[in-house]
Formats: sequence, structure tokens, C-alpha cells
Amino acid sequence: MSIRQRPNGSWRARYRDEAGKEHARHFSLKRDAQRWLDEVTASVVTGMYVDPRAGNVLWDDWTAAWVARQAWAAGTVQAAETALHSVPWRRRALRSVRPSDVQAWVSAETKRGLAASTVRTRLNYVQMAFRAAVLDKVIPESPTASIKAPRPRRADAAMDILTLEQTAAVLATAGRFRPFVEVCLFAGLRLGEAAGLQLGDVNFLGRAIDIRRQVQGSSIASTSLASPKYGSERTVYVPGGLTAALSAHVAASRLAAPDAQLFRTPRGDLYQRNNAGEEWRGIRARAGLPVGVTLHTLRHTYASNLIASGCDVVTVQRALGHAQPSITLNTYAHLWPSAEDRTRAATADLMASIAALADSPRTENNKPQVSGGYYR
Repeated sequence: MSIRQRPNGSWRARYRDEAGKEHARHFSLKRDAQRWLDEVTASVVTGMYVDPRAGNVLWDDWTAAWVARQAWAAGTVQAAETALHSVPWRRRALRSVRPSDVQAWVSAETKRGLAASTVRTRLNYVQMAFRAAVLDKVIPESPTASIKAPRPRRADAAMDILTLEQTAAVLATAGRFRPFVEVCLFAGLRLGEAAGLQLGDVNFLGRAIDIRRQVQGSSIASTSLASPKYGSERTVYVPGGLTAALSAHVAASRLAAPDAQLFRTPRGDLYQRNNAGEEWRGIRARAGLPVGVTLHTLRHTYASNLIASGCDVVTVQRALGHAQPSITLNTYAHLWPSAEDRTRAATADLMASIAALADSPRTENNKPQVSGGYYR
């Protein structure tokens, strides 16, 4: 490191990095040159040094290499690429992106009508990419550190649950897609899990379905079978009516081998997001349902039925294949009776019991006795 005065009176400060590259800057005052060198020295000593030229890499080039290094499932790669390609700085250098750029992008995504959860997910991938660049010492800090994602709507306002009439309309208009709809509605399967079912996964006598795999991808070319998302391997116990419906489907489809796919399109392809979505949109239109009702709504309807039937959090968690009970609570807490509801119900039961006792023929043996303020 050195500082020298140039013929024009300015001061030239220079240093060489660990790779031997020389870096130099010019200052009007010597103390400013010295301050700059001191900052560089401190960053080297603390391990925080970042080559100023490393941040010149373009966003698209950096993120493409970063995604390629990840051991992600195909669906995750697609979601990440969608998010990373949605930013307006794709052909800019990483070091040029400012927090104001990121916040403006988040605001624009929200204003164009994307759901808060979608914007939050996209921001998460962008933040991950910038954090990776910081760890690799490509940039000194992430411009996303202070960015706030839009707050999602309350779950009870955002979640659609089918009524009995709507459910009946869906089943009546589902046609050849009805067995697929039924495993989503009566077993709570995700689209990919239903699409990944094989004949051997269904225990017809035991009335149970094993979730062992899922279909990933959103096109025929990108479709693949993979293990379910973490924590989703499970056995779902189902009603006899569902296994009977599946048995009829198996017979009609002439399936015999345990590894035969339970559901395929008329062309023999696996169902995935696009072709299953096309089937669902037709059903939705014929059933007269709102546009916001998706195939995933069937899973929400299944969960709401479990909760309404008195199932506890852990039971619902296991049936849905959530990794943690907290995920179930975060999604469906509003469907469980509140403490106030339970208190009212318990007290109402007590009052009803006392009223029934009071209305019965009174004898010395059946009169309510009061002691210390409690009925016994």
C-alpha cells in the first residue's frame, strides 16, 4: 500500500489484493487517501474485504450459476428462476443494485396484482441470491437487508372453503377427472401428490393411501417423479367410499401392476400443474365457482372438515403432511374454535344439564346440592 502525490497535486492511493491485482484511487486531500487505505486494511484484517471489480458480474449471470449449484427439486428451481427473472435489473451489475431498486420492484409487483404471499416468496429468492453473493465476497452487503415484503391478508379472508352445495356441484361436473378430484377432496392430497399416486399406494382393504412420491414440473417435458416435500411422506386414512370409488376407477382403467400410475391424461401423460389446472378450470366453470377457487381449495376444504369434526392440531398436521404443527396452526388456526368459543360451549352444556335436572321430578336424592359455589 502506498500514497503518492501526482504532478497535478492530487494524491494517488494504491494497494494490491490477495490475488495480486492493483487497485488505485485519486483524492484531492492526502487524509482522504489515507482514510481509504485504512478502510481497505481494516476490511482485509477482519476478513470483510471485497474486490471492487467482483461486483461487476451481471445479475442474470450470477444467479444462473448460483441456481445451478443448488441441490433443488425441479419445482423449486422453476420457482426460483421465475422470481429471479422478474426483477428489472437482470442486465445490471450486482454492485449497482440499490435498496431503493429492490423496494421499487416489490411495490411494482404488489401493484400489478400479485398476491402478497407470491411477492414474499419472490423476494425471498432474491434475498437468498444476494446473501450468497455476500458470502462469496462478490458484493460487500445485500441491498435487500432492510426491504419489507407486503403483509399477507388474514388467512380467514384469503382462504376459500367449499360449501356442501359447491362440493356436490364439483363432483357432479368433474367427469373423467372425478377420481383425481376425490383424492384431493377426501384425502387432502396436494396436486403433485395425487398425480404421483400408483396402484400399490392404495390399501383398499385397510382404507388407507400411502403418500410416497409427487409429480414435479409444469409441462410434459419437465415432468418428473420425486419424493414428497420434506415431512410429507405419510399414510392418510380415508373413508370406504373413497376406496370404493378408486376401485371402480382402477377397474375401468384396467390397472393391474402395483407401479401403474393411478391417474393419467387421455394421452397417457402424467398430470402436472398445467394439464391438471386446465381440467380444473373446466370443472370450476361448469360448477359455477368463483375464479379464485383452485384445485388446492379442495385440500383446504378437507382440512376444514377435519377441524370441524373435532380433530386436534397434530392429527390434522399428520393428515396434511405438514412438517411441523406450527405450519398447520399458521394456516388453519382461524378454523379452530377459540378459547372463548370453548368456554361458552362448556358453560352452555353445564347450564343445560342443570336445567334438565331442575325440570326432572324432584326427590331428596336428585336435588342439586350446592357447596362452595359449585354444583356437585
